[in-house]
Amino acid sequence: MTHAKCLEQAFLACFETEHPVNAFKQCIHDENLYLTEQFRPYQGVSGLLSHRAGFIDQLLKSCWNHFLGKDLHNASLIATGGYGRGELFPHSDIDILIIVAPENRDHNQDDLARFSRFLWDIGLKPGQSVRSIDDCIQVAGEEQTIFTNLLEIRLISGNFELFEGLRLALAASNPWPSELFFPAKVAEQEQRHRKYHDTAYNLEPNIKEGPGGLRDLQIISWVFKHHYRSNTLRGLIKYGYLPRAEYENLIAARDILWRLRFALHILTNHSEDRLLFDHQRDLARQFGYLDQNQQPDVERFMQFYFKTVLDIERLNEMLLQLMNEKLVSNPSSRKPVTINEDFLSIDGYLEARTNQVFEQRPLALLELFQLLQNHPELKGIRASTLRLMRNNLDKIDDTFRNDSQANQVFLEILKTPRQLTEQLTRMNRYGILPAYLADFANIVSRMQYDLFHIYTVDQHTLFLIRNLRRFSLALHEAELPFCNTIFRLINKPEVLYIAGLFHDIAKGRGGDHSQLGETIAADFCNQHQLPVQDTKIVCWLVRNHLLMSMTAQRKDISDPDVIHDFALKVGSIEMLNHLYLLTVADIRATNPSLWNFWKDTLLKELYIAAHNALHRGLHNPIARSERIEDNIKEAQKELMRLGLSQPSIKRSWQHLSDDYFLRYSVDEITWHTLAIAASDEADLPLVLLRPQTHRGSAEIFVYTKNERGIFSTCTASLDQLGLTILDARIITTSDQYVLNSFQVLEQSGEAISDLHQQIHISHSLRQNLLHKGVIKVNRNIYKQSRQAQHFPITTKLTFLDNPNHRFTTLELITTDRAGLLSTIGQAFSELNIQLHDAKITTIGSRAEDMFYISDQMGKAIEDPDRREKLREKILSALA
Repeated sequence: MTHAKCLEQAFLACFETEHPVNAFKQCIHDENLYLTEQFRPYQGVSGLLSHRAGFIDQLLKSCWNHFLGKDLHNASLIATGGYGRGELFPHSDIDILIIVAPENRDHNQDDLARFSRFLWDIGLKPGQSVRSIDDCIQVAGEEQTIFTNLLEIRLISGNFELFEGLRLALAASNPWPSELFFPAKVAEQEQRHRKYHDTAYNLEPNIKEGPGGLRDLQIISWVFKHHYRSNTLRGLIKYGYLPRAEYENLIAARDILWRLRFALHILTNHSEDRLLFDHQRDLARQFGYLDQNQQPDVERFMQFYFKTVLDIERLNEMLLQLMNEKLVSNPSSRKPVTINEDFLSIDGYLEARTNQVFEQRPLALLELFQLLQNHPELKGIRASTLRLMRNNLDKIDDTFRNDSQANQVFLEILKTPRQLTEQLTRMNRYGILPAYLADFANIVSRMQYDLFHIYTVDQHTLFLIRNLRRFSLALHEAELPFCNTIFRLINKPEVLYIAGLFHDIAKGRGGDHSQLGETIAADFCNQHQLPVQDTKIVCWLVRNHLLMSMTAQRKDISDPDVIHDFALKVGSIEMLNHLYLLTVADIRATNPSLWNFWKDTLLKELYIAAHNALHRGLHNPIARSERIEDNIKEAQKELMRLGLSQPSIKRSWQHLSDDYFLRYSVDEITWHTLAIAASDEADLPLVLLRPQTHRGSAEIFVYTKNERGIFSTCTASLDQLGLTILDARIITTSDQYVLNSFQVLEQSGEAISDLHQQIHISHSLRQNLLHKGVIKVNRNIYKQSRQAQHFPITTKLTFLDNPNHRFTTLELITTDRAGLLSTIGQAFSELNIQLHDAKITTIGSRAEDMFYISDQMGKAIEDPDRREKLREKILSALA
């Protein structure tokens, strides 16, 4: 008895049981268990995909026969899409089409409804439509995705004449001839790629929909099969699209992605196509990627994946180009046009004149990218030339790298004000960039295991250079106009691009990547004979590319001493301009969601303050007393303009210290003073909320008499309300009044725009302060990201002594979590430690916070025993 016959009898028996739904569910469970047992990561899965499709075929046939009975031939049950191809993964969608004759449309409605409900009851969740042949032809003509689905139809059960009628009607009407279908599928692919930022090198890639994924292979398959009426891709060899070796590479890459997708479905027990951090370790182990300690080597496993999708990307590009040439373009456009003695243009693509071009002149491997920059009418490199390039990569050896002509061509590519990002991306995809820059090869497909980098190091680097280029283009000026303005002051943009190219080049080598990168960058600059000053700028930027972001996010940039120290390290306005642009481009290339108005404003404030300091002269820094005096005078002037009398101002300021006037802006002092003047001592605590500050965040200001645990209560309250604390300024006056200021955003990164929510936040915080603790609610709405559990961060506590600061600085690095700041504040209270300031930095789920503390007398904590006691207290609380 055949397997199909056995299944047929088993399903018939299911309908005879007391609970058919449960019986069918058990059959499906047993089938999934069988697939799991039969799956081998090292073996192809085409047989298992066919087995799964055959199982579903028999199940649907049995249900069709059961529910339609004597009317089962009034309609056709048809498989479409991947199921139609017979490629069904364990938890893939089951797409079916039911074709009915117009005269029977209403006759079987109830039976078809019961059939559909039963499929949902047993857990299949089919994608189902019921149409006549005419309906199908109409919607297929209107929407190419529906037409695509109908290209791969297969009869499961029912009326064969209706099925054949649909197939013939589609062939006869041909609503999407190749000259329309091909560009529609290319546009669909381009739109899909944009959704993934046009890169396959996302650290949690989608193996089906992402660039270089299975969908890119299906695009090729649909276009080819539609035009040539072929049921197999083997015809790519017959019709001259691929030589046999490349066809075998294509199928091998497809089989790898099939195996990965199959493993994902089994592992997650649902239709999961994303290589999430949650699954990468398990898959690395399954596929045999283990380190010397037999632990999963996720990095090598992911490099294996990225290499696979890179092969698919290359083949996809070549095949789409060839198909465009053969199926769509006008034959007259294929007439060769001379570009130079080595290259022609054919149909807008660069073609080598002979197969020996790169053997005879290896330098042409770089020159062709320069030609593409200088000839914007060219669309890319012709497929045959791409093959020649790949076959001649070994010509880029040490002799080539040290050749002065090659060095000059590479520099000219960086200097050309056109298509820089596009050509560097091509050079990386075709293997030219990592071949020419041997150190760059170390970062190709290299993952960065943290919660803020979402791209591989090489892709992050190319995005950074893209961002720098955008600062030079009027087309993108609306994004960050301040950056475009600064960019116009850069005399040699190529110096900035080189710094960007090398800023992370030493990632993964151990040690400080900034220092190691500086050495690599210096070697490059010397080899390429850059002027001494340009070399100094590149090396300084590579070594210090994190300086500006760390200063802005971890230090008090309202303090003139901080600004002076930063300006001293930068040294000149020219270097400041370069560093600012590199910093912004770097953050924006790390993760699109990391950049926000808060970071934009913070960096801009630091730039302006440092620019003023450098312009004024580092020998003549602004004194703290001068800044305090200026702020007091300007605030008084503004308050009196608003109608507040001098006595009222004086009374409102009676408890404020010099620290307050140093660290708050005139605008903030004015806002606080008006509120304090309008309140009495009995009204304390005073809680103010300003929904939108110049930094884009909401500011919450608390003014009250000092009591134990105020910081802890404030932070616990804001945490409970689901707010992200960006910054905290803590001031305790000599007569024991507290002024706490918090810059906050929604967890989504959005400003707090709802008036009712603003009132609720202020009221809740004030009630908790009066209650001297957080009033418990049923739940905390703080949400930690799914990825955080995969990046455990070892808690580090470091005491930093600053000779220019009267307080002790405590640096905390740990995983961000609900109640973190509240826990720290509670530890301070219990050990009688006074908190004067805090810099809160959260990147992904990594908290890097700085606390400026003293004893109750306002003196730095220097006693080693007391420091150790505080360390143990905090570590214990966070354990």
